[in-house]
Amino acid sequence: MATLLHRIGRFAFGRRGLVASAWLVLLAVLAAVLLTLGSAPTSSVTIPGTESQRALEALAQEFPQASGASGSVVIRAPEGQTVVAPASKAVVDGVVARAARVPGVVGALSPFDTKAISPDGRYGLVTVQFDAPADELSAAQRAAYEALGDGAPAGWAVAAGGEPLLATPEIGSTEGIGVLVALVVLVITFGSLVAAGMTMVNALVGVGVGMIGLLIVGHAVELSSVTPVLALMLGLAVGIDYSLFITSRYRHNLALGLDRQEAAGRAVGTAGTAVVFAGLTVIIALAGLSVVGIPFLTAMGLAAAGTVLVAVLVAVTLLPALLGFAGDRVLSRRQRRGDLNEEAGTDPDERTGNHGFAWGRFTVRRRVPVLLAGVVVLGAVALPAADMRLALPDDGTAPVTSSKRLAYDLISEGFGEGFNGRLVMVVHGDTQQQVQQATAGAAKAAAGLGGVLAVAPGQSSADGRTTILAVIPKSGPTAEATVDLVRDLRSALAATSAATGVEISVTGVTAVGVDVSDKLAAALPVYLLVVVGLGFVLLMLMFRSLLVPLTATLGFLLTIGAAFGATVAIFQWGWLSSLVGLDTAGPLVSFLPILLIGILFGLAMDYEVFLVSRMREDFVHGDTAREAVVAGVGHGARVVVAAALIMMSVFAGFILVEDPIIKSMGFALAFGVAVDAFVVRLSLVPAVMSFLGDRAWWLPRRLDRAMPDVDIEGEKLRPTSESAGAAVSEPSVGHPAS
Repeated sequence: MATLLHRIGRFAFGRRGLVASAWLVLLAVLAAVLLTLGSAPTSSVTIPGTESQRALEALAQEFPQASGASGSVVIRAPEGQTVVAPASKAVVDGVVARAARVPGVVGALSPFDTKAISPDGRYGLVTVQFDAPADELSAAQRAAYEALGDGAPAGWAVAAGGEPLLATPEIGSTEGIGVLVALVVLVITFGSLVAAGMTMVNALVGVGVGMIGLLIVGHAVELSSVTPVLALMLGLAVGIDYSLFITSRYRHNLALGLDRQEAAGRAVGTAGTAVVFAGLTVIIALAGLSVVGIPFLTAMGLAAAGTVLVAVLVAVTLLPALLGFAGDRVLSRRQRRGDLNEEAGTDPDERTGNHGFAWGRFTVRRRVPVLLAGVVVLGAVALPAADMRLALPDDGTAPVTSSKRLAYDLISEGFGEGFNGRLVMVVHGDTQQQVQQATAGAAKAAAGLGGVLAVAPGQSSADGRTTILAVIPKSGPTAEATVDLVRDLRSALAATSAATGVEISVTGVTAVGVDVSDKLAAALPVYLLVVVGLGFVLLMLMFRSLLVPLTATLGFLLTIGAAFGATVAIFQWGWLSSLVGLDTAGPLVSFLPILLIGILFGLAMDYEVFLVSRMREDFVHGDTAREAVVAGVGHGARVVVAAALIMMSVFAGFILVEDPIIKSMGFALAFGVAVDAFVVRLSLVPAVMSFLGDRAWWLPRRLDRAMPDVDIEGEKLRPTSESAGAAVSEPSVGHPAS
């Protein structure tokens, strides 16, 4: 691997014009194709095979006029007035007429016809039915629907809410803040604006190719609205980090006296090897989402894995080409003047000035208190995770200034929270008589449950073989009582269905959310087993050890526990929620845990690779186990700290997005990276490695002989380097990032 990447690095450096042009042409071609195709549609979160999804699919065939998105426009009369007063009729009729004129609306029902009027007469609901599902509505249709609340008479409140406003999250300038912070970190790390700018440009080209390619694929494959955002998050973070590792290695090689082309080749051959394997762990973790058998998660995982793959390819090909254009300007002024470079220094006195070495010695010397403090603190932070609740987000967690949040609050005021989470019973049979009998039985069974507030009259299809009934819970859409009600209702209806021979299903946004959460919870153990198992094998292959992968995996469990705990405390319990701009706390989005596990596992193994590979290199080159641990932390700390700060900055930029899903994902990833890099990898892992000593690198002989040699230390490149001078034979040239 190291030899192949060394050749690629030398080729890209020598043919830098050709390589750079090829990437830019690819970027331009993809951009032209995307401009021709236009923006790709997005799909809603669905899980085939669940009861709620089967019911929705049946409605689309048997009762198409009721299968499109439905919304509610809530009207509140001024204080002391009612919507049923003669003077109020014109206002209500005006809202109904405007709703009927919204493009795509096939029906707008007045509260006077549906009797959807609050007990005090002050609130009324206009039911709006679209001809297409929410994910197929255009931005213009959503805007026209949302604008129904504009221009309400003085004292009146009108707000549109419901499924039609389940729009794609808007990502604007907020993520740019994270990129700017990352650029500042690069400038401080390198001491060179050219090196920082080149690293950033390289990463942005990779993100551009990956994202545009993903948006093009979106025309052929259904992607959820969150998928491009996740791909952008990861593409930016790993793209910058991987370029940082290789650029740091290149600068180190120049300081050792290598000529530029050989320095680039060796940087790609050594640091690039670690980048490839680190990228593979991320790709495995993301592609592993496919094993759970949930289409939207599979698409998210493969899309994000694709952007990571592009980031790796760009790092090992385009970056050495850009290094060729940069020349000596990639070095800081102090390095260009030939001043002492502590990164290249091998004298112990010079090492004492490196804070990484000082920290490495501290963790080894104080390993017991470091381990105890780290485990206790992370364990305490993880405690809230025991209370974690999962659901699909409802309008109650939307920004307080949005139309859908105003509609949610007004409906809760006038009718109760349950009206925001209405369940839909679908009764379908062979004959009209059968369906009528089953409908009556279903309505009676539902009304007899304690959590049901009311059962609305049924609406039948033209042939009478399909009827839908609305069930109004007493509790809100994401309340635990509503989740229990969905399960109780299905159990109660099973008897009616069996007695009448008619199929009765429970669906609706709330029921879909319950099914999604249940399916994801069931898939999580399988996913953990597959991803962590494959990651363990990959780390064993890289480090030729059993205990190092085991230590890495146990450290990851501490990371994920702390990330879950902090996210629950802020986004579910509401602690310090104002610091992240969260208006209303609530359950975490259903797919956050499985995504967080996949992404953080890959990123955690990145830092494990970049730190422990240096420890192994020094150990196989003759250092004691203790010296190897100190050297690994000392040489890797600066770059790993910079890489972690960059990832945290990129992820934290998404906390500023209004959408609560993206906000929670950004926070969880930023916090998880901080915990893993600073507490687990730079503190707990060195402490454990010093405890293990030589045993850390033990591997059964038969297994050792059976595994291929991937040469992550770059040992095969050492004869090439000897021609450049005695200084080049210094053992540290093989570490991936220093």
